[in-house]
Amino acid sequence: MPTSTIPVAGARLHVADDGSPSDPPIVLLHAAIADSRSWDALAPRLTEAGYRVIRRDMRGFGQTESDDVEFSHRADIVAVLDALGIEQAVLVGNSAGGQIAIDTAIEFPNRVVAVVGVAPGLGGFEVDIPPEEAALFEEGERLEAADPLDAEAVVDFEVRLWVDGRGQPPDRVPAAIREAVREMDLVHYEPGRDRGRSIRLQPPAAARLAELRVPVLAVAGALDVSDIAATVQHLAAEAPDARAVVLTGVAHMIGMEAPGRLAELIVDFLAPLPRWR
Repeated sequence: MPTSTIPVAGARLHVADDGSPSDPPIVLLHAAIADSRSWDALAPRLTEAGYRVIRRDMRGFGQTESDDVEFSHRADIVAVLDALGIEQAVLVGNSAGGQIAIDTAIEFPNRVVAVVGVAPGLGGFEVDIPPEEAALFEEGERLEAADPLDAEAVVDFEVRLWVDGRGQPPDRVPAAIREAVREMDLVHYEPGRDRGRSIRLQPPAAARLAELRVPVLAVAGALDVSDIAATVQHLAAEAPDARAVVLTGVAHMIGMEAPGRLAELIVDFLAPLPRWR
């Protein structure tokens, strides 16, 4: 897996580049409890299907270093494309990565061919959630606000919520997946690690879905929290060319839990599109 460091304003982005440079590029954007290694099981399936697969660690995540500066996730994605000589790419994003993918397609429509949101976030979209889920989120906020911060407790909570799934036992997924996410997540809380200060898309994407010029595939796991299912259904209803899929038996980290099923969805979704570079 060839890797490189791409300098951007106030950061040095760690990037992995798999597959042939002549193949259509796909950029994988990880969740905010993980880093680019969360795509280890999916990436080879996409390269075997004939795609070039680019992965980068967000600022403050994995091997990417950042200063305490304001920055745009969207501009960082475009900087990666420019550095690699890529004119257009498909963006596949998990959770926060899904929100970044949608935001980038809105702000830089000429650089994005299609978007796959995997348990995606959507800026500015809010729904009512069941009381038991509201209590879970309140617990997470309490843990993150603690002084001093107990990183182990925060990460344990995030693994239970996002990896195990809503109301699921801790042995539902293989222990290796739980431990991999736990390891990736703990890195974010290392003393002295800076993530920078993200500049949000304004107005947010939920108010601008009509601006999406590209096809969108929105994928949710049936065991995820309810607002994720609401998000993918909202995308399917409001974006000009979008469809939603809900996968049974998986939660939030679909690319780790069900890489084969996700790869098949992505490949089938992209098959009708003209080749891009």
